Amino acid sequence: MIKIESLGLKKIEGPILMLEKNADVKYDEVVRVFDEKRNSQIGKVLSVNEKSVVVQVFGNTSGLTIKDTSVEFLGIPMTIPVGRDMLGRVFNGLGEPFDGLPQIFTGDYRDVNGAALNPYIREYPRDFIQTGISVIDGLTTLIRGQKLPIFSGNGLPHNVLAAQIARQATLKNATEEFTVVFAGMGVKYDVAKYFIDNFERSGVLSNVVMYLSLADAPSVERLLTPRAALTAAEYLAYDLGMHVLVIMTDMTNYCEALREVSTTRGQIPSRKGYPGYLYSDLASLYERAGRIKNKKGSITQIPILSMPNDDITHPIPDLTGYITEGQIVLERELFQKNVYPPVAGLPSLSRLMKDGIGEGMTREDHKDVSSQLFACYAKVKEIRALASVIGEEELSDLDRKYLDFGNDFENKFLSQGYEENRTIEATLDLAWELLKTLPESELYRINNKYIQKYLHEKG
Repeated sequence: MIKIESLGLKKIEGPILMLEKNADVKYDEVVRVFDEKRNSQIGKVLSVNEKSVVVQVFGNTSGLTIKDTSVEFLGIPMTIPVGRDMLGRVFNGLGEPFDGLPQIFTGDYRDVNGAALNPYIREYPRDFIQTGISVIDGLTTLIRGQKLPIFSGNGLPHNVLAAQIARQATLKNATEEFTVVFAGMGVKYDVAKYFIDNFERSGVLSNVVMYLSLADAPSVERLLTPRAALTAAEYLAYDLGMHVLVIMTDMTNYCEALREVSTTRGQIPSRKGYPGYLYSDLASLYERAGRIKNKKGSITQIPILSMPNDDITHPIPDLTGYITEGQIVLERELFQKNVYPPVAGLPSLSRLMKDGIGEGMTREDHKDVSSQLFACYAKVKEIRALASVIGEEELSDLDRKYLDFGNDFENKFLSQGYEENRTIEATLDLAWELLKTLPESELYRINNKYIQKYLHEKG
């Protein structure tokens, strides 16, 4: 490794340094920035052209001067140490220890940008993941190797839901547990402490790797945090054969940092000021989930993003929805009714659900029951809108039964305790209890043999 030091600094703008190009510099190369007292900080090359180099510093550039600042090009990409000793540890967004313990002892360092996967070696996601949460298991089923984001809003309990999924997620009909890799980008200290305390209290902290870039850390550190976390996840999954659940929060903070850096670099903005490459940048993170042929391990992603003003058409949720395989949408109206988790039944979906449910995976009636619940709840929404216009007393007897079904669906099926862990069988049995309140003629999406078996014989 050849190190080259440059003194040709031309400009300092926030975390961005601009230098004359006087050496063979590579894109994404790691640099070390020295001030006049030879105190150093880490950075990386953002762009290179024939005459100049743009460097992004992962730290505070106050006190740096054009005359006395030097930049050392290390000739390598950004790497983090990986090893089994990562489990139970907390690191900052750059992969440095954040828990007061020394760096892990290993000779294995991995590029945080990962390696491109040939689509041919990918294996289609199929195995059902039981989260113990009825609305997810029953209606928006999570599949091993899937990327299923949570679309939330300010003040909604997305962190509580994510922690519950991390505690309870298991593979159906398998003994393996999930190892959790958690990435926090621009999170407040109390949010970080909540996850640490929650994992510790539930006894899973020794099976968790955390990468935290707190709100007071340099915003540019947020850009590396999910990449460091996904690099650790890839090592655990594909080298050690573990099933890894990656939770990344908050992707909105990540995108805000990307917009800030893009603006500093003078790039032409796109929708709402975000850079035009926002889609491809998000895809470079989300597409690091999945399964590989002949590999035991897998990576399942649950990115969390808070929608500004609860706007699902905002560029961040909009582009995320194009890349991922569905979404879990939290609804403020349900939250105000004290329903937990306040998952909106109709906008939420899992595009891979059909490949991981049914006989031998969950239960034979799962697909039909799920479809019927969606249809019934959609009708509840229509009847509630009608009742708000003509009054509930003008509704038919059948319409009133649907209103009762809707209330029970929200208060019994959607709603459950923070510590409540329901099996898929309990979830489907609960669904049948709700469907019993409707006339059998309304269960038009369910095969008659399942109605006979679960409604008559079991009932």
